[in-house]
Amino acid sequence: MQGNAPTPDGQVADAPTDNWVDRYAPPATRPFLRLSRADRPIGTWLLLIPCWWGLGLAMLADQSPRWQDAWIALGCALGAWLMRGAGCTWNDITDREFDAQVARTRSRPIPSGQVSVRGAVIWMGLQALLAFAILLTFNRAAISLGVLSLLLVTIYPFAKRFTWWPQVFLGLAFNWGALLAWTAHAGALHWPAVFLYAAGICWTLFYDTIYAHQDTEDDALIGVKSTARLFGANTVHWLKYFLVATVALMAIAVINAALPAASILALVLALGGPWAMGWHMAWQLRGFDHSDATRMLHLFRLNRDTGLIPLIFLTAALFA
Repeated sequence: MQGNAPTPDGQVADAPTDNWVDRYAPPATRPFLRLSRADRPIGTWLLLIPCWWGLGLAMLADQSPRWQDAWIALGCALGAWLMRGAGCTWNDITDREFDAQVARTRSRPIPSGQVSVRGAVIWMGLQALLAFAILLTFNRAAISLGVLSLLLVTIYPFAKRFTWWPQVFLGLAFNWGALLAWTAHAGALHWPAVFLYAAGICWTLFYDTIYAHQDTEDDALIGVKSTARLFGANTVHWLKYFLVATVALMAIAVINAALPAASILALVLALGGPWAMGWHMAWQLRGFDHSDATRMLHLFRLNRDTGLIPLIFLTAALFA
């Protein structure tokens, strides 16, 4: 294992050097904000983007945007930040012994001694309660879906102990917002949201397999499973399958949502989203090098832009 020791000021090893937590947050709050990954915002984006997909697709489906949708979008953003923080805190509590053995993660707040397990549990509960308060402003169906998502959040940290496909469980949890935001607008769950959810899961398999290639050597030593270890030298071939599945499933979701209410122009514009997203994913594959951990982290972070691309096209379709 490589020797990435915790930095003297407590900064986490894989956090951007110019992150706002380490530059501006009061020193007493930094360990807890690091625990929530506030110094690494990419995860919040990856949790939020499917929510905005679901909301945009629901608005396209019934062609009736409402002022309430602005709150759904903002509520999802606040909820994603809080629940990502709570989920990461739970993940670090359950993985604290593994994290202490992996170069990239041993500088995290719990294994490095910045936060106690008891303090982490309290912090997790506070974030979850605030997120629940936001959830209560949505309709009953959306509230039920939000509560149900806790089962996936609870299971995910243990997935790498019993399956080579923990990225599937991450995808199930991280893309749940597509179902929730659709339902918050529409009042009920429909097939377009389900296809969109499936597309998001395939996208998660794409980006998190790239991410997991940073830790394959350490994971092998401590017995942690991942799709990166499973695919090995064949990873690019699998990533191409996930790319195609993401594009196809998102296109099916768009078609099912747009017909028959939306105009042909709106349908064409909305379908440009998965098409452009697919090209961005293909461009990432041109730079794939599983032996370069820094490159893998860079490609992983690019997926914020990947996920925002369909939103641009969905927004254009709403005004077509």
